[in-house]
Amino acid sequence: MKNLWKFSLAIAVLIFAVACSNDDSSEAGKARVAVSLTDAPGDYDAVYVDVQDVVIKYSDSEGDVSIGAINAGIYNLLELTGGVSVLLVNDEIPSGHISQMRLILGSENSVVVDGVSYPLATPSAEQSGLKLQINETLEPGIFYEFILDFDVEESIVVQGNGSYVLKPVIRASTVAESGAITGFVLPLNTQTLVTATNANTTISAYTNLQGKFFLHGVPDGIYTVTIQPEIISGLETVVLTNVEVSNGLVTDLGTTTLL
Repeated sequence: MKNLWKFSLAIAVLIFAVACSNDDSSEAGKARVAVSLTDAPGDYDAVYVDVQDVVIKYSDSEGDVSIGAINAGIYNLLELTGGVSVLLVNDEIPSGHISQMRLILGSENSVVVDGVSYPLATPSAEQSGLKLQINETLEPGIFYEFILDFDVEESIVVQGNGSYVLKPVIRASTVAESGAITGFVLPLNTQTLVTATNANTTISAYTNLQGKFFLHGVPDGIYTVTIQPEIISGLETVVLTNVEVSNGLVTDLGTTTLL
């Protein structure tokens, strides 16, 4: 319930910020930045991450700068699927070229497997943070929205002693400089992996409980989309070719029914 309340509040803040961005971001030398967290889900009951801060590093500075008041909390990444995201921060910061963004985690991280909760170790994440290469120049008066796509399937490593370690695989993209692919897959009673590929890019996500998938941060181009159900379902894989993606737009593939 706490996470749902925070998500609703975050959406309200984002809508307000977008509506007011022309007025609030007009101050000379300032750019408005929003950072949202979403997830490409994995085969777990739940994955909880304790988000404490978001900081950036300017190319011409050795120090780190906190973006602003963080929407801190413990979030279940598996609730952030099918196009759902949570707004972590929305604030004005000095314009300029940023080279890196870091997601600072607290100590209350865990993974739930077959109904059992295990601590999720996060080496260095509590001190130095999860480092993301950005290389983006922020212009004064412009609103930038960054999407942090947390790939759970690739990020959690099972140790030999049965413990779990978070070695995060996170893709950072900006809404204006990438596109997205969405759609629904039926039937709903099977977990399905959806992957978009071309010569330069491979992006994947599982469908959520409603059968929806959402591939964030897809660069402009033509893709082959593979819809692959879990083997035990007995359903056949579907391959869609010549799927066109344009920056700033969402390509909707509609509903695919597996046979």
